[in-house]
Amino acid sequence: MDNIFKPGYLIRDQQAIYYMTFTVVGWIDIFSRRVYKDMLITSLKFCQEKKGLNLHAYIIMSNHVHLIASVKEGHSLSVFVRDFKKFTARSILDYIENETESRKEWMLHQFQYYASRHTRNENYQIWVQDNHFVELFSADFTQQKIDYIHDNPVRAGYVYDAADYVYSSASNYEEKESIIDVDCLWL
Repeated sequence: MDNIFKPGYLIRDQQAIYYMTFTVVGWIDIFSRRVYKDMLITSLKFCQEKKGLNLHAYIIMSNHVHLIASVKEGHSLSVFVRDFKKFTARSILDYIENETESRKEWMLHQFQYYASRHTRNENYQIWVQDNHFVELFSADFTQQKIDYIHDNPVRAGYVYDAADYVYSSASNYEEKESIIDVDCLWL
């Protein structure tokens, strides 16, 4: 089957910079809890150290994540995506199944339902399989995506100032304290 008929967006140039969106199935608000957001940060840090990830901008919202990312020479952006989604899904499910989670039965039921709709899944599905990836081809387009990412929590009414949202790279771009290092794109 030709790639043109596959759903989602393809990563055609493994060394380019991409705007990426990862969405939780059913728009389930997993990341309304800090523990799950911290799992993503831990995974991103690991990927920076071991998978050649260059994280340029990010935001973790309650049910989706936006990244602007690339990888160092000799690494693959597709491998990063595959491993990041697999590891975070496994970590989230392990926590839900083995720790105190008031939404446990409902969440597992939902993740099981979405898994049953795709033959590639075994028991549960956390992430939507059709990723939204867009190669950043110009400085203006890249700045537009950075601004969009950083304005997410302001538009959602979480904060007045984007740099005050802890799980975002807005503070990195304002050279303030942050929870993860970011390779800022100064355009």
